[in-house]
Amino acid sequence: MNTSASRQDIVVGVDPREDWHPAVGWAADEAHRRGLLLRLVVAVPPPHEPRRPGDLPRHREAEEAAARALEAADAWVRERQPDIRTTATLLDGVPAPTLAGLTREARMVVLGSRRLNRVAEFLSAGSVAVPVSAQAHCPVAVVGRTARSAGRPPYLVVGVDGSEPSQAALALALEEAELRGCAVRAVAVWQPPVFSLRGRDAPLGTERRMLAGTVAAWAEKYPAVRVGHEVVTGSPVEALAEAAEHAQALVVGRRGDGGYLGMRLGSVVHGLLHRAPCPVITVPVEERP
Repeated sequence: MNTSASRQDIVVGVDPREDWHPAVGWAADEAHRRGLLLRLVVAVPPPHEPRRPGDLPRHREAEEAAARALEAADAWVRERQPDIRTTATLLDGVPAPTLAGLTREARMVVLGSRRLNRVAEFLSAGSVAVPVSAQAHCPVAVVGRTARSAGRPPYLVVGVDGSEPSQAALALALEEAELRGCAVRAVAVWQPPVFSLRGRDAPLGTERRMLAGTVAAWAEKYPAVRVGHEVVTGSPVEALAEAAEHAQALVVGRRGDGGYLGMRLGSVVHGLLHRAPCPVITVPVEERP
């Protein structure tokens, strides 16, 4: 079985149309921390109508722009992290499915965020972050903004609800924190029902016990990592985004079927990709033999 732990490269998508520096810089730092190969990739869609006048020249222009972006990104990474190994690959194919295919062999895939609203994302053929996150076989980091620490000690936030996907997210968050030398803040969100004949204390107590037990079980494996945990109330998207205001990254598990356009992406993860003020790492459940 080819698990993510056995894979030996970090893949980063380089978008020639956007500022690729945040995503590429984040990926280079990740490759440096893990001692892995950094693979810079641009996927160029095939021409729509090869026989139509103008389509082939536009395709060649797109390929040339992609090659220039790859060359510039590779040179920038070598200057930023001269001790990591890099490769630069220009691929033929529609970006989202092409990059999703690479998740089968990568330790992690890193993408920039175009910060499209939901309508634009639905209509845009260039939407990449959401569909790749939905279909990935490895963790996917979407880097739209970098950490705004405001002088605070560095930390990661991870969403925990007791499910298998959230436990996979907690495991990755602890691994990342150990590599970064930072703390982890585990957050469970309780959303009160609109109408309830029961008091709040009982369900909140259950949520707190779940969170404490889940965190304790995993934290034993990472004794060097300082872990805090808390239960907050409100909308999961808003509460987790607020908790991650100054975090280095927000880590969440991917759960369920029938999410975005029928793909495997829950509504909370989808919302956080638009709302979170820091990079979002989406973690799928590890494939089983």
